[in-house]
Amino acid sequence: MMNRALLALVVCCALLAVVLPVQRAKAGTETIVTAAQVNGTWQNKNGTFKILALGKQRLQVSFSGIFRYNTPAGPSANEGEGSGIAFIEGDTATFKPEDAEDECVITMKFTKDKLTVTQEGICGFGFRVTAAGIYRKVSSRR
Repeated sequence: MMNRALLALVVCCALLAVVLPVQRAKAGTETIVTAAQVNGTWQNKNGTFKILALGKQRLQVSFSGIFRYNTPAGPSANEGEGSGIAFIEGDTATFKPEDAEDECVITMKFTKDKLTVTQEGICGFGFRVTAAGIYRKVSSRR
């Protein structure tokens, strides 16, 4: 009985010796972005994000997007928008626009010079209007 307890203790300590340094390494490499880095207007050819850091890991986010297409009568477009509070951890923020379907999730990853956005689910922006894409900062104004 004593041998099993001793073996369990040795295995447990060995696991901790491996897991704790890995967890510390992961925590040490997390990228943190500042309010100055996220605040402002971000654009690409199909959309605009306006972002304001509110503090306590929250961002006020508004999005407007467009899907352009041609018809026999000429060019046309669908437009959509959404806004809400995003929660940021490290360099990545997520939010669900206020009037969007429950499965809608917008994920925004901030890097030095760009904002990479992915969209999951139906967000109700309009037919084929999506927030997904790579955006560049065009203004730091709030």
